[in-house]
Amino acid sequence: MSDAPFRDPRLPVDERVKDLLSRLEPAEKIALLHQYAPAVPRLGLAAHVTGTEALHGVSWLGGATSFPQAVGLGATWNPELVRAVGEAVSTEVRAFHERPPAPGREAPVSLNVWAPVVNPLRHPLWGRNEEGYAECPLLTAELATAYARGLRGDHPVYWRTAPTLKHFLGYNNETDRTTSSSDLRQRVLHEYELPCYRGPVESGAIAAVMPSYNVVNGRPAHVSGYLKDELRRWKHGADLLVCSDAEAPSNLVAAQRHYPDHATGHAAALRAGVDSFTDHGADPQVTVARFTEALERGLVDEADIDAAVARLLTLRIRTGELDPGLDPYAGTGQAVVDCPEHRALARESARQAVVLLRNEDALLPLAPTGTLAVVGPLGDDVLRDWYSGSLTHRTTLLDALRARLGAERVSWTDGLDRIALRSTTTGGYLSAGPDGLLAATAPAVGEGEVFAVQDWGRGVTTVQAHDGRYLTKDDYGLLAATADHPDAWVVQEAFRLERGEDGRTRIQHLGSGRWIAVAAGTGALTTYTTAYEEAEPFVCRLVSAGAAEAARIAAAADTVVVVAGNDPHLNGRETEDRVDLALPPQQEELLRTARAANPRTVLAVVSGYPYAVDWAAREVPAVLWTAHGGQEGGAALADVLLGDAAPTGRLPQTWYRAGQSLPGLLDYDIISGRLTYQYLGEEPLYPFGHGLGYTAFGYGPLRVALDGGRVVAALTVTNTGRRAGTETVQLYARALEARHSAPLRLHAFRRVELAPGEAREVEFAVPLEALGHRDVAHHRWAAPGGRQLLAAGASAGDLRSTAELALPAAESAPRPAHGTTVLARDFDDASGARLVERSRAEGGEAVEGAGLARLLFHDCDLGGRAGRIRLTVARALPGSAAVEVELDGTVTTVPVPPTGGPQEWTGLTAELAAPASGVHDVRLTLRGALRLAGFGFES
Repeated sequence: MSDAPFRDPRLPVDERVKDLLSRLEPAEKIALLHQYAPAVPRLGLAAHVTGTEALHGVSWLGGATSFPQAVGLGATWNPELVRAVGEAVSTEVRAFHERPPAPGREAPVSLNVWAPVVNPLRHPLWGRNEEGYAECPLLTAELATAYARGLRGDHPVYWRTAPTLKHFLGYNNETDRTTSSSDLRQRVLHEYELPCYRGPVESGAIAAVMPSYNVVNGRPAHVSGYLKDELRRWKHGADLLVCSDAEAPSNLVAAQRHYPDHATGHAAALRAGVDSFTDHGADPQVTVARFTEALERGLVDEADIDAAVARLLTLRIRTGELDPGLDPYAGTGQAVVDCPEHRALARESARQAVVLLRNEDALLPLAPTGTLAVVGPLGDDVLRDWYSGSLTHRTTLLDALRARLGAERVSWTDGLDRIALRSTTTGGYLSAGPDGLLAATAPAVGEGEVFAVQDWGRGVTTVQAHDGRYLTKDDYGLLAATADHPDAWVVQEAFRLERGEDGRTRIQHLGSGRWIAVAAGTGALTTYTTAYEEAEPFVCRLVSAGAAEAARIAAAADTVVVVAGNDPHLNGRETEDRVDLALPPQQEELLRTARAANPRTVLAVVSGYPYAVDWAAREVPAVLWTAHGGQEGGAALADVLLGDAAPTGRLPQTWYRAGQSLPGLLDYDIISGRLTYQYLGEEPLYPFGHGLGYTAFGYGPLRVALDGGRVVAALTVTNTGRRAGTETVQLYARALEARHSAPLRLHAFRRVELAPGEAREVEFAVPLEALGHRDVAHHRWAAPGGRQLLAAGASAGDLRSTAELALPAAESAPRPAHGTTVLARDFDDASGARLVERSRAEGGEAVEGAGLARLLFHDCDLGGRAGRIRLTVARALPGSAAVEVELDGTVTTVPVPPTGGPQEWTGLTAELAAPASGVHDVRLTLRGALRLAGFGFES
């Protein structure tokens, strides 16, 4: 088979794929559709698997370099750096690929990497906020493209790894994530969501895309028409492999109940464009059986299967599987994993991820003399998230500060309360033995009977024994202090300590939902009890107060650094959204205690999320934020605090104030909801793009001009301070005469390094069409027209230099509405309406009103005379329902009878109360439970 055309590297990839496809039997092709594809020995094809997690380092495969979380990389605003991180990560993936397959596996580690995540950070309560880059489509696309280019490599033929964009489409909620529908009106879809994907895809650096778990406009994302109608029509989109998310194909029948059986659901996903099915773990047999049935029933044909398999084979050829002798990345050695160069890059990326939010009286950088107190458990810890790799080493902030200043000058307390728990059943105190096993048998309180409790808020508490190990539940339902950290898909180290009316404390294990009891005889702690009434009533004794110790060391030091933030496994993560923006109350108390004891207080927030730190923004002189920085995060933060590196990070998303009005997490309409910097109508706590340094910068006048199809903007930026520094100059624009709600949009940014007193001309060139908007009436991108405001500054809230650009008025053709159909989904504005699927078989979108919904359509051309309105409607429920059509204050009411089902469409025609002609705004009111697919006017 060595002389077969598919083995000839001189042939184009599509010819090789075509030849190989022709040699595969139907059963072999079907088997290739599963994530774990078996070998085809007769053709020399090895077993293959899709998917290696590589969001900010190689995950789940053993020790590897751990870089800052994606949102931290987003805070660098540095595409070159992010590309370098991608190169390092993909090089380590190649090294893992060279290792023998894991026990029980036939295929080596996949070169198809499931990164980057490009869901824009629309809402700060999203549980997976840490995985995205920014709330801005442009910044997200720029950084994702950079990371993907690093993952892909520079060879013109062979890819070092094959990057996969996640998660297509409209996915920013964990609450009901498999069943909730994200309503994406056409402007939000085309101006906000799709650009995050389109930029990376059209760069040519993306090999695959993963659909999201959720439903979009009433149709599951894994069968969304946007896979073919958008994604595959873009430049470089035709050959994109579409990999399902884990178990999502089965969800089409199970959780979503969208199809009657799995053969039908799998067939629908395949026809929609899904190529690789991640379902039922490593066992392909269930998927094979479903597709075999679908083929036999005529739900798919061999051409559908061939198209998917062709894209799978294309990826395998591009990553060098068939040409090991020519693949420049083959044979990557193990020495690259966590090598010195990658460690240095991890530290530099963590440095650049630090954002200085506030620095009154230049408290930072800290003087090299004097004493320092570090307060908070995160000051001496490095936390992983679900997609972190295994750390080969970790440097905490305390480690780094003591190494730099000397241990005698840096004190520390975690600030946690220490308690002892006495069982009322045994009379003994809870004690942790050398093996970590717990028993309520100790006669008195000693070191082994003291436990530190950390309240993460919302009733979630972690408990540590005296040696720092966390209480956890083992496989037998017993509690033991044996865990290094909270971890695992279902966290076993989280508890609720509830004080009853009798003054006793009962403990619930949150991972299982069960209550803690004490076993008779042994005194062991078990999680067998389901009822609160049967839980062990402990007497809780406070041994030491953490806040008091924090006050003591803070008062004794010259400066205090309070380290607060989140544990990525608790109160916000994949499967769990946050419910508010507040710091955990215990951490807020520590901060206020330290500040009361020492006015020279620094707050360092280490988190994957924004927090509403309003009190700190008023009362604490210096505030910093950084995402969890990986193995070098502590060292990098120390570098910035001590001035060895200046802070250059900028916020990748808005930090809102406490109590600031936010739309619900499931409300995806950022236009009506006034969400993100693009539409925000009130001043936030810290704006998008904000970040201070240790110097200051001046902005000269902004000059703008048209240069063909580009807008050229230029200004001079000067370092007016006494230290060298880096300014991230940001260019924004907004249409001033738009009839629609015009967003403020970031169009370009540039990192500029300047010595003290140095000035530099900064020039941006923005495509003129980028200043336009989605014309929902004509399904196109509309060119900009009229006056445009361009503004350069240090953030979306600090626009220091502005200029206007006068463009010719944009052509404003009215919306055709006579003798044609206006799609209901193409409204200009709406309230009370939901977007729903028009047809289970064909897709499409319609608008649903559950009680009262209003739709507005601007500038509808009714022609020379419109005497009748035509509606396409559906409804299932009995009772009254109607569509009211308003033209210039005249209302026509059209009753809508039941049609037999929510997708049983019928046409209704009614005489208008008053004939009309020419161009009018059309207002439709949907009263009652009904759906509207479209409308039009007739003579």
